[in-house]
Amino acid sequence: MEQQQIDNFQKWFDDYVAGFYGDDDFVNANIKLKDDHSRRVCDETQLLTEKLNLPEDIKRTAYLIALFHDIGRFEQFKTYKTYRDATSVNHAVFGVEILRKEKLLAEIPAEQRQIIEKAIEYHNLKELPAGLDGDLQLFCKLLRDADKIDIYYIVAKYYKKYEQDPEGFKLEVELPNKQGYTKEVLQKVLAGRRVDYNKLQNWNDMKLCQLSWVYDLNFQPAFERIKQKGYLEMIISFLPQTDDIKKAAKKVLDFVEKKIATKRH
Repeated sequence: MEQQQIDNFQKWFDDYVAGFYGDDDFVNANIKLKDDHSRRVCDETQLLTEKLNLPEDIKRTAYLIALFHDIGRFEQFKTYKTYRDATSVNHAVFGVEILRKEKLLAEIPAEQRQIIEKAIEYHNLKELPAGLDGDLQLFCKLLRDADKIDIYYIVAKYYKKYEQDPEGFKLEVELPNKQGYTKEVLQKVLAGRRVDYNKLQNWNDMKLCQLSWVYDLNFQPAFERIKQKGYLEMIISFLPQTDDIKKAAKKVLDFVEKKIATKRH
């Protein structure tokens, strides 16, 4: 894939997303959230692929996957006014359907096109399917790491913003901001396991779930990036400072330290 193709895809993305902005401040704020997120995931992908010294063609393909990974989010929010897949559509599958409908990847060789589509389709799964071939597995892992890194950035920023001005917060709040947390969710984090979204009952559960994402990161530069930015510590600071929460926080932070100390590719 040539850089000119990437530039053309970027132009299409810019024009496509621009069409979702209008007069509704709530809609605009949520569209901008995913607009900016998609661009930053591209940046995070570039950082990862540079750190991993991957070939240029791999870098460009990974960038394209990052650019389009949330393309289904815009129509999702326009139609359903929510980003909750459980009450609307699976945004990853929906995104692939949009790319096919637009015939956007038609000029890309079929084998490469299938890898791009599958990496997008799989990016929001709790776990990747077993037995993926080498290239597809690589692109899936790159996207999932870059996506998580930027979501850490977003939630750390917006938890603080909400706490400062909950009435003026213009983004969708998917779960109630209640006291306490679900013991089953906490136990998953302590056990070193990812948390199921259907177990989440409030914002503290969501924060614990996000901490558990470290168990699904793949590349050493991703661990280094979240440590450098202090994202986990920020999220932890917005949780109740109980003994159990402190144990879970230590478990997560120690896990990151170990991964940084031992290369994982």
